[in-house]
Amino acid sequence: MKRRTLHNSSYISSISQRLALGIIYLFIGSGCMLGPDYVPPPVTIEDSWVYQNDKRLDILEAVNPFWWQSAFSDPVLDELVAQAIENNLELRSAALRALQAQQLLAIAIGDQYPQIQQIEGLVDRSKYVRSGITGNLQSEYYLNFNLTWELDMWGQLRRLVNSAAADFEASMAEYDGLLISIIAQVAQTYINIRTVKRRIEVARENIRIQREGLRIAEVKFQAGEVSALDAEQAQTLLSNTEATVPGLEIILQQLKNTLAILLGMPPHSLNDILSVSPTVPHVPAITAIGMPQDLLRQRPDIRQAERLLAAQGELIGVARAELYPNFSIGGLIGAIDIRGGQLNGSSDAWDIFLEFDWNIFNYGRLRNNVRLQDATFQQLVSDYQQVVLQAQVDVENAIVAYLKSQEQQVFYETAAQASRESVDLSFTQYIGGEIEFNTVITTLVSNLNQQDILVVAQGAVATSLVQVYLSLGGGWQINDGLMPLELLPEETIEDMLRRTHYWDKLLD
Repeated sequence: MKRRTLHNSSYISSISQRLALGIIYLFIGSGCMLGPDYVPPPVTIEDSWVYQNDKRLDILEAVNPFWWQSAFSDPVLDELVAQAIENNLELRSAALRALQAQQLLAIAIGDQYPQIQQIEGLVDRSKYVRSGITGNLQSEYYLNFNLTWELDMWGQLRRLVNSAAADFEASMAEYDGLLISIIAQVAQTYINIRTVKRRIEVARENIRIQREGLRIAEVKFQAGEVSALDAEQAQTLLSNTEATVPGLEIILQQLKNTLAILLGMPPHSLNDILSVSPTVPHVPAITAIGMPQDLLRQRPDIRQAERLLAAQGELIGVARAELYPNFSIGGLIGAIDIRGGQLNGSSDAWDIFLEFDWNIFNYGRLRNNVRLQDATFQQLVSDYQQVVLQAQVDVENAIVAYLKSQEQQVFYETAAQASRESVDLSFTQYIGGEIEFNTVITTLVSNLNQQDILVVAQGAVATSLVQVYLSLGGGWQINDGLMPLELLPEETIEDMLRRTHYWDKLLD
């Protein structure tokens, strides 16, 4: 236990003072840091992308942090992304987790410095009466405080600071990763909404064509040229096509609801924002993707994994420090002032001490803890290397999906154009009696499918491009350099200030 007895300064010789101060300086100056020092582990990065020679890709230019603006040039999408960054609740929660990590770092830094353990004070005024005789009025004032300082002999406290700093950086990387994920989800959901709107329009265009087919079949039936079977077949096809519209409207509303969650607002609030034309966004002719080596600094999940690894690496040194004695210095400083009565005057007193504790009988447990921290570190090495490997696979998958979906779109455009022409030809030949109505039905069904497939393919190209940017880790740079409190909306900060004013200094 720490000594708390006060000694009058007159009893402390100058020799004792010099000896105590010499011991203090000796221990402060001789501190070291037990290792190992963290070094990022090697990872395998490919030299080039598989499809980097494709003329639609630019490997020399870095990814634009505002890629959704340059790729789609859509003011509505820009507004949706801005609202998501401001109001998304998952993103706000991640910023608050980063803020918590920042405060844990501040606490770890503060633990390196002297701590005032206790402040004691007394104010007393008294008068005694004995056998009818009143004594003098006596006043007593007493104040002292107890200060201790844990000496960082083996670098344990510095390691804890380094670990907390790495944890804080990992939490910021987690926020960045969620940020680009939210932006990508908003972009993909918005593209899907426009795609479904276009599919509804295509369905209605086919309904119009099929109604014309039904009208022609009814006219020929009334003229006695065909049986009622043709009209019944035309009605069946028309009704089935009409039934697809409510199904698509269900998907459309569900996509709107998903987008509302991403924007942190009720679904009905999107009605005015999403009154856009039913067209699928076009993609740029050339897309900048950079080189594979850029992933190490671009992908937030890679940075997060590496920072978690660094934080764990510092804990090995912390565990090793527990094998050695822990030193602390401390002291008491006090003052007593008594007026009246038998004792008059004041007295100053202080006490200084050096103490240590050593868990020498727990070496088995402490060594096991060192092994535990090292095994955890090695596991995180594998996790980090896996994240880097997976990141490269994600990009390759996204690139091939983007490029090949464009090639698919070209074939579907040819098929859709041929399908539209076959409908016109079948109507002409049916009216002329050259073909049966079954052939018309076949062309109508094929046209509906081909036009819908083309729209889906167009949407797939746009969403695949978003996936490319997501896999490359683009977008988090828009908030680079901001602290966690700066990432929170004003109303959240005001709520926190109403609970406690201690956030004021961070806001200065």
